[in-house]
Amino acid sequence: MISPAQEQSRRAPVNVPEDRRPPLTPQLALRVAIIGSFALAMFAIIFFRLWFLQVLSGDKYLAQAKVNRVRNVAIPAPRGEMLDRSGNVLVASRRATAVEISPAGLPVQVTPFNVAHPPVADARLYNRLAHVLGMPTRRQRCRVPGLGTLHVSKIACQVALGYIKLSYGDVTIATDVPFPVRAYIAERQAEFPGVQIQPIWQRVYPLKTLAAQLFGTVGPISCVSKANCELHQARFKGLPPTSIVGQSGLEWYYNRYLQGTDGYQEVQVDALGRFTGVVGEHPPVPGHDLRLALDVNLQRVGEAALAQSIAQNAGDGGAFVAMNPDTGEIYAMGSNPSYDANDFANPAGVPASVYNQLNNPASNYPLLNRAIQSQGPTGSTFKPITATAALQSGAWSVSDVFDDTGRFCIGLQCRHNAGYAVYGTLDLVQAIKVSSDDFFYNLGALTNANPATHPDGGALQHWARLYGIGRPTGIDLGGEVSGNLPTPRWRSAIDQLELRCERRRHHATPSEYFTPAVSCGIADGRPWSIGDNVNLAVGQGDVQVTPLQLAVVYAAIANGGNVVRPHLGLDVQSRDGTVLQRIAPPPVRHLNINPLYLDAIRAGLRAAASQPGGTSADVMGTFPEQVYGKTGTAQYTGQNDYSWYACFVPDWATGKPIVVVVWVERGGFGAVAAAPVARQILSQWFFGNPGKFIAGSSRTL
Repeated sequence: MISPAQEQSRRAPVNVPEDRRPPLTPQLALRVAIIGSFALAMFAIIFFRLWFLQVLSGDKYLAQAKVNRVRNVAIPAPRGEMLDRSGNVLVASRRATAVEISPAGLPVQVTPFNVAHPPVADARLYNRLAHVLGMPTRRQRCRVPGLGTLHVSKIACQVALGYIKLSYGDVTIATDVPFPVRAYIAERQAEFPGVQIQPIWQRVYPLKTLAAQLFGTVGPISCVSKANCELHQARFKGLPPTSIVGQSGLEWYYNRYLQGTDGYQEVQVDALGRFTGVVGEHPPVPGHDLRLALDVNLQRVGEAALAQSIAQNAGDGGAFVAMNPDTGEIYAMGSNPSYDANDFANPAGVPASVYNQLNNPASNYPLLNRAIQSQGPTGSTFKPITATAALQSGAWSVSDVFDDTGRFCIGLQCRHNAGYAVYGTLDLVQAIKVSSDDFFYNLGALTNANPATHPDGGALQHWARLYGIGRPTGIDLGGEVSGNLPTPRWRSAIDQLELRCERRRHHATPSEYFTPAVSCGIADGRPWSIGDNVNLAVGQGDVQVTPLQLAVVYAAIANGGNVVRPHLGLDVQSRDGTVLQRIAPPPVRHLNINPLYLDAIRAGLRAAASQPGGTSADVMGTFPEQVYGKTGTAQYTGQNDYSWYACFVPDWATGKPIVVVVWVERGGFGAVAAAPVARQILSQWFFGNPGKFIAGSSRTL
């Protein structure tokens, strides 16, 4: 029951709160409309993009998703072969399998900060791999450029060397690994992260030590730094950074033809990277073959004859060149001592012990190609150059004579013939025949020029330079040295080098310059004198000539004045023998020498090799073909003489022109050590056999 009071309260009016919300203003409505439109537009864009990806581009991304399961496995291309002029294989490639390490795939990626000290996980991997491959795990000394000497395992050393040379390249650890070992590694890939088995092509040199310095070496592209990176060279432009390329010799010079183009195989893998099948294959394109002018039998005879002479005359080494004087084709070129070219064919690298032995003075640097990289005075083989200069300059004529009394004096300084010989009245032909030093001393004095007005020398330097002395021949090998042609300007330059050295090393004062106490051994400070030209006239003093440069000189005398460009390459061929490009460089220049003067020089060379009293007549006098030759004996202070012989048989005599130069280090007189080697080379060239080793007895310089 409701009381009166409750009833009264229930019936009382209720106070409703007043609605104070402001009305929606136009500005606010505009803002709401803008935000809503923007949100709607964003949803429309997102919807359109989703529709575009799923409907319009679905097939494209589906294809890319499939590609994510496909990997490209490189298929290396074999390098082209090298053949001799008759088609005999001199250099080939064979298929091999290599165990490689990818520095980026190791448990701890190799970086510039840890390459010298492998992390523990990497070191353990190296040891596991070493046990499988039968390699040592003990630490050893390892010299790494830029890092110094490390003490690490053999595999760690190989990785460090490879990483420093090419940071993104794979490092070959071993080649020709037995199949069970390769299978063991492949089946346990999870235990060997970063280790892979790769097919490769390995260079093969069947001739071993024969012509090793000519063929050169191959190796990975080197990229030590931005400033020292072969990838930036035009020769290797466009090649993959992991390519194996020619590094020296013919392999380097003709790399663009020999290289080939790598192929690849498309393989399908699952999400864990395991092989599931082959999708496709793009085969490699082999490199082209290179046919050389070399005659392998002549090369073999030349190297054997040179080795025999060195052994018989207690020489230190030597070189020879056999060349076509008309075209510059190199028939044979040898250097002693030599090395087995196969030592550099292993992609795993040359063992440190082998490399050190090949670069050791005790072994006389077998890697050096002495035919183009050794230089020195040539002795009397230089005299035809002196004769040309004297005749062409008008300082001497063919009919002039000289009274050889046994000595030639300039002031109080006198020079003598070898053995103090006296030859009496001589013309040019007779002087070349008997190799009268006094005669050519006189020509050297006559062709000297005032150094103040002719800093580059007189007629003798002019014609020597035209013949090619003091400049590279341009042979297709690389690494050729220029030699040296002494002139007043050159002497002044080396005096300045000596002064700078003395000031830097010894803080020398002017009163001490060029004294034994502070000398650097570069120069003695004296100015150019007539004696320098007199020495040059007989191939002595400061002149430096390579055997190949001298061969070019005698080729020009033989062919009438053409300075040829020597070359080993004859043509580039496809694998089926089709000639793609012929290699026949034209002469570098033509020397306008009076034919009468050339005839006189040739007559002297012919007499020297054939007539009684000629310096090489006892070696070449009985040879059936017409030999034009000159001995040379270069004197070195405190050393045995260096033996030279230069000769040619011209085209008009046989139709098989050839020029031969032989150099024997510390072998003695030219007729004794060098000329017999040249005779055996000529005998092989013309008659197919070397004949007997016939040593001469001439003791002329």
